[in-house]
Amino acid sequence: MDVVKLLGMNVRHHRKQKGITQEELAVAAGMERSYVSDLERGTRNPSVAALGRLAVALEVEPAALLQSVTD
Repeated sequence: MDVVKLLGMNVRHHRKQKGITQEELAVAAGMERSYVSDLERGTRNPSVAALGRLAVALEVEPAALLQSVTD
């Protein structure tokens, strides 16, 4: 699977597990809601810094956002 799409699926999964909206995640990560939406759809390539901010906001290790759900 494409790593960008995998990242998007994992961001959405962890966001929904926390019960927060894209807007709430965006605020917590210091991003625009549209950027989070693009990430979740796999249409945006995030920087390493953005990956780190998302992980902190979602309270997961950065690696968790890049792992296949079968790992």
